[in-house]
Formats: sequence, structure tokens, C-alpha cells
Amino acid sequence: VSSAWHRGSLGEPRDLFALPSARRPPPPPRWPVECEVIKETIEHIEWVPPEPEPFCQPMGHEWPPATLSEEQGTVIYHLSPGSGEQAAPTGAPAVSPSPHRHPSLLPPAVPPGSCFTRARVGGAPGPISSPAAPLEGPHDTTLLFESRFESGNLQKAVKVGPYEYVLTLRPDLYTAKHTQWFYFRVQNTRRDPLYRFTIANLAKPKSLYGEGMRPLLYSQRDAQSCGIGWRRVGTDVRYYRGGGAEPAAFRLSWTVRFPHDGDTCFFAHSYPYTYSDLQRYLRALAGDPVCSQYCAVRALCRSLAGNTVYLLTITSPVGAAAKRVVVLSARAHPGESGGSWAMRGFLDFLLSAHPDAQLLRRLFVFKVVPMLNPDGVVVGNSRCSLAGQDPNRAYGTVLQGSFPGVWHLRAMVERVLAEREVVLYCDFHGHSRKNNVFMYGCDGGGAGTGLRLHQRIFPLMLSKNAPDKFSFPSCKFKVQKSKAGTGRVVMWRMGVSNSYTMEVAFGGSTLGRRNSHFTVEDLKSLGYHLCDTLLDFCDPHPAKFQQCLSEVDALLRQRLGREMGSGWSDVSPSDLES
Repeated sequence: VSSAWHRGSLGEPRDLFALPSARRPPPPPRWPVECEVIKETIEHIEWVPPEPEPFCQPMGHEWPPATLSEEQGTVIYHLSPGSGEQAAPTGAPAVSPSPHRHPSLLPPAVPPGSCFTRARVGGAPGPISSPAAPLEGPHDTTLLFESRFESGNLQKAVKVGPYEYVLTLRPDLYTAKHTQWFYFRVQNTRRDPLYRFTIANLAKPKSLYGEGMRPLLYSQRDAQSCGIGWRRVGTDVRYYRGGGAEPAAFRLSWTVRFPHDGDTCFFAHSYPYTYSDLQRYLRALAGDPVCSQYCAVRALCRSLAGNTVYLLTITSPVGAAAKRVVVLSARAHPGESGGSWAMRGFLDFLLSAHPDAQLLRRLFVFKVVPMLNPDGVVVGNSRCSLAGQDPNRAYGTVLQGSFPGVWHLRAMVERVLAEREVVLYCDFHGHSRKNNVFMYGCDGGGAGTGLRLHQRIFPLMLSKNAPDKFSFPSCKFKVQKSKAGTGRVVMWRMGVSNSYTMEVAFGGSTLGRRNSHFTVEDLKSLGYHLCDTLLDFCDPHPAKFQQCLSEVDALLRQRLGREMGSGWSDVSPSDLES
């Protein structure tokens, strides 16, 4: 897809790499050579539950009753235990089995301080190992675990009771921390027993699991026979501090009954959205002759592993010279998959035939990077890229080779700003400790009264357009030193005054009459609401903008006890935030 308005002048990268085509399948993802990958393709159907899925009753932060320790159990699944590998490389030296370790599970130790070296399609070469203990016969009710697939994350499973398992997540590759995202498969299920699962090495002291959030379950049999997809499950859900002094010492525990005997099921922290999911979506766009008229898919760059970081340019080919630019990105943090679903909803709407979508394409040029950190998504990381660091703290870096996605995104925005105004930058993220949807903006203080309040207008408008999801009181605008390297702050300092991080809760909404989990449809609707809000925000008739400006002014005066008529230039960002 190419035409004159797509090239050159809007900071379009010239290197094309392997781009989506309707005529050929997308290139398979590239993995670090340490990672073993099963050959099966994992795909899930989309489904929206017919009724809201309410939060469960919070169970407090105490240990669940009669939980056995890991040491008292039998290891029944174990990938490489080190920080630098996901799976045991074939032919590695064996570890002597402990009395409780199944003799077939012999993972190697990984040298400390390992780092990414190279990648290939399919990950580790050679035959794949067997990290799961074999069943002893039809009577054996032991679950069979697996996570060596795209975005999968489970390092170890220990059976501590007939139907009770203690699980360990793999830290982000080449780090020893960032355990939050989980996504794994279980087979050999039984329908009647009550199972208990405990993830024993979560990193964060506080989680929405302590507020009533429940994990997600996917039953392959239900998907095939009933068209039912991911659903919230779990009773007696607890989030609590574990024993021991190690830093990642928080535990998530839940009980569940499986819907069928002999089923293949998956558990996940949030609705998975993989790199291959994105590629399938882009392939469908490439095969749509209508979308191809106003959507160009290019390669922004290659990731460290050699996966393409895609850039979409969306606009109507009419009147490009006068258009302002909107820049959107998602999945800097790979474990925040809700950002991809919100981005999917945004693209679905913007590329549709809806009159508002047509108007948006006439008014703006959209630069969209739907997956900034494909390597992290592929390997099942929570926060980091294969550099072993958080890419959303690296926007100020000069290290193009370590953080290619964010480096090239910033460079592209710099080129665009040299020619035209960027009216909005928004980076989609997920939040693990607060419900609802909210934004972080930038108030550096010192600006005139109008400008300081202007940065609060877009989030307020969004809260009016999505009142059952978006919480304006949860928004924050202070620029903290620790956030200096984030996309939002760096773009703001470059001159994008409306620069935001949109945080989408892993849980759901507590607003209006809702007290329930977000569905995939809820997440996708955020993309539509963002489009709607952009039209309100840029409406040439200033009534809505002025109304929101007055509301923000009144809200802040009420909160801080300031009189009408006094300005805001003398108030610090901290005071405005409080």
C-alpha cells in the first residue's frame, strides 16, 4: 500500500522489511535461542459474557487454610530456573533430583548476569525437552502444565496435594524480577474436584486481586462446542505476603472447578493478545481494498530479536498538507495486554465507514504503533524488553540499539513536529492496583493559567464519553522525576502539550452502577471513546471545550478552597494534585 501522501514528508521510515500481505502468511515470531517453543498454534476465540462478571468478595490478606509449602510437594513441571532462559536447552548438564523432584525433570542452572545474544524462528534448535512429569496411567489425576508458547509464562508447578498446586512464574528474561503476567495451559482436568492454585512469587505488594478481581479461564471444549471464550473464575481469591525474605514474596491463591473431564484449559492474568494476533489483524487490513486506500502499514524498525515493530499511517488522501497529527502506541509493557484490546477497538473504529471515522481521517494524520515491544510480548514478559529493562523509562536514551522501538518512535515524532502540530500523544498501558480507566498527563508548573488547565480537558471529556469506565478523579498530572524517561513526559518536553498515558485496569469498573470486570468489548470500546473525545476536543465550535475548562477550574477551586478570579500559575503541581 503506498501513495505519495504516505511517503517522506510525515517521517515515514524507508526500510520496509517483511510487511503484512494478504497473499502470504505473516512471518513467524523470532525467539531468543534459549527459549524452547512447542509447535502447536495457540489461538482463542473472542467472546463477551452475556451478563456482567462481578468482582468476588475480597478475602483479606491472610494465608488460605491448609496450604502446604512447596518443599512438601512434588515438582511436576519445571523449565529452566534461572533468570536468563525460558526453557532448558537440549543436552544441558543435569541437576541431581531431590527426593521430591520427579526424576525426568532435570533443568540446568543458568549463569547469573546472562543477556540476550541472538534469536531465531522457533527458538531453541533441536528436539524439544519434556519439562512435565509423565502420567502413570488413566487413574493419575495430575495436571499437565505447559507454557512454552507465545506470551506464555510459567516456570514451575509443584503438586502439594491431590488437587493443589504451587506455581512459580518466570521473571522477565535476563532479569530476576517483574513477575506479574501469567498465561499457561493445563490438561488432564477433572470436573468434580475443587482445585487450588497458588502463584508464589508475585512482585507487587498490592494488587486488584486483593480487591475482588478474579483470574481468567479458557476451556477449549467450551470454545469448540458452545462458543464460550475467556471468563472470570475463582472462589476464595486471596492476595497476601508469602513466607521468606526474597523480594518477590507475594502470593495469589484461588480455588476453581474445571467445566469438563479431560479438557485443555488456560489460565491468564488478562485477555492475551499476542504478536501473532497483531500480525493476523494487519494481514486482514492488507487484504481489504477499502482500508488500503487510507491505511499504510510500514516497519518502524526491527526489535532486538528481529521482529518487526509496525507503524500504521491512517488518513484520507485528501488535504494532507494542513492536517494535524495524532500519535498512539501500546504494549511498551508486554504484560499489559488490555492496551492491545483498546488499540484494536481504536483501529476497528477509525478504519470503519462510520461518518465520524471518515471525518477523523479527513481532519488528522494518525501515526499508530500498536506493539512497541514485540519481543517482550512473544516471550511472556511482564515489563521489560530483551534488553532486560523497562522500555517506558528509555525514551530519553541515545541507545538506539538497546531500545529500537521507543528510539524510532521518538525520532519519528521529532520529524513530524518539524513540519506540523501533534495534537495528541497517548500511550496505552494497564494498571494492576487501581480499578477503572484513567490518564496520566503533564503539568510542569509555571505555565499560564489557561495552559495548565488545558492539559486536564481531554481526560475530563473522555470521562463524560465513557462515564461507566473512565475516572477523572483518578487522573494525575504531576511530572515526577522517576517518570522523566516515559513516553508521555519525553513527548511533552518535545512540544506535545496534550501528552498522556492511558491506564486501563486489569480488573474492571466501580463507576456508576457497575462493579464488574472489564470484558474484551469494554476494552475495545475505549478506542471508540478516544475517537469520539478527539472530535469533541478539536471541535471548531468551542462550547464543549469552554464548558470543560470551566468545570476543571471549579473542581480545582473547590478542592483547594481558592476564590474565583485568582489564577493558577502560583500553585505547584503537587498542590494541584493533592
